[in-house]
Amino acid sequence: MTDVSGLSIGILGGTGDQGKGLAVRFAQAGHRVLIGSRSPERARQAAAEIGHGAAGAGNAEVAAEADIVIVAVPYDGHKALLESLREPLAGKIVVDCVNPLGFDKQGAYALPVEEGSAAQQAAAVLPDSRVVAAFHHVSAVLLMDPAVEKVDLDVLVLGDDREATDLVQALAAQIPGVRGVYGGRLRNAFQVEALTANLISINRRYKAHAGLRVTDV
Repeated sequence: MTDVSGLSIGILGGTGDQGKGLAVRFAQAGHRVLIGSRSPERARQAAAEIGHGAAGAGNAEVAAEADIVIVAVPYDGHKALLESLREPLAGKIVVDCVNPLGFDKQGAYALPVEEGSAAQQAAAVLPDSRVVAAFHHVSAVLLMDPAVEKVDLDVLVLGDDREATDLVQALAAQIPGVRGVYGGRLRNAFQVEALTANLISINRRYKAHAGLRVTDV
């Protein structure tokens, strides 16, 4: 498996539940974690809550400093943020875990994305970055719960760069109980992002924190 020890991980949107949950687990695994936010003060506060040496700063500073960057921002601000960070993200692996979802009285549903998916939108906006789609279905509640020692989950990893997807699969395995599974090219990211709406429906019906496991692999 690819060696990811020593990599610093930046999380854009690291003050939100999903980003913060991933930050907690990667910091616990010994990685240097950098929390990014539009508000450096909020980022520093989140980093202090996470502990384990996590640090907080503005999104641009985190994008420039981290070895690998995870995008965990709300979809409505996704494109504009990445456009503003095109230069500091150039040459880096950018992991997009954004789920374009809408919500109404019937529950969650997938939103159409002009580029095909949030991950493809990221790739279009960041032509000089190596974009990988991953971490869409990881429950923030489980990630942040200190009583949960292992998260029973496979993370589907999609991308067009084999070295980059191998690295992100290895990164996923840094979370106890999690396995990274290659899920295809980036063009297949839409259905992975959209499936989050189904998992939300499952979780609401069964009062659970459901994830995915891939069999026979």
